[in-house]
Amino acid sequence: MTSRWLTALPVFNEVNYVDDVLDQVLRYSDRILVVDDGSTDGTSEKLDARRAAQPEQIEVIHHPKNRGYGAGLQSAFQYTLENDYEGVVTLDCDGQHQPHRIPRFIEAARSADIVSGSRYLKKYNGDDEPPAERMFINRRITADLNERLGFALTDAFCGFKAYRADALRVMRITNDGYAMPLQLWVEAAAAGLSVVEIPVPLIYLDLDRSFGGSLDHSETRLNYYNEVIDDAIAKVRGEGRLPDTPYFRAQSCG
Repeated sequence: MTSRWLTALPVFNEVNYVDDVLDQVLRYSDRILVVDDGSTDGTSEKLDARRAAQPEQIEVIHHPKNRGYGAGLQSAFQYTLENDYEGVVTLDCDGQHQPHRIPRFIEAARSADIVSGSRYLKKYNGDDEPPAERMFINRRITADLNERLGFALTDAFCGFKAYRADALRVMRITNDGYAMPLQLWVEAAAAGLSVVEIPVPLIYLDLDRSFGGSLDHSETRLNYYNEVIDDAIAKVRGEGRLPDTPYFRAQSCG
């Protein structure tokens, strides 16, 4: 039986990128789901036009209002399970993830529950220089997750991932915002899921991206991320789903 993998893109106000990204993704994926998280810049109308023109390849879910990055991914996960896909590849719609790498993620998912892109696993010619405060936060949070959960991650925040459907079924994701990946790692550890990282280029096209209100302040954002991790770990330990002693869970794949 031919494997059925979905490619999902969470989108919020990406009118300048969405058509080009869809054109690229369609070269490597038979079926695309776009979750429009309450866009107000014309993205919604573009998506509806693309769906009308290519209904066999493109599906669109509209959130009536902006709910957050994590909410967009939760809608994608639910759609994946409800439509009996083998798994889903997620990537952002801002031009920072390269669709030609989608087949590599699916291939790696044959032997892992979650395949996560890493911008720090390998250097590519032309890599961008990451904003210093984002690099600092990523390193701090990634190191904390590794120590507390027994992972060996190099990039906790990359949105380019592949998830097997069986992995989605056992994780209980509720965080709607940008901190959703942190709860996801805790849930993955609690479920004993296998994780592989594969390298992706370091591309930053939107250095002025807002994380929402006070979270644009780096110290506030770091404190919030730490709170999300603390709360998620406390929850799964309270439910008896996570041992106190971490064990090695992740590996890299060149």
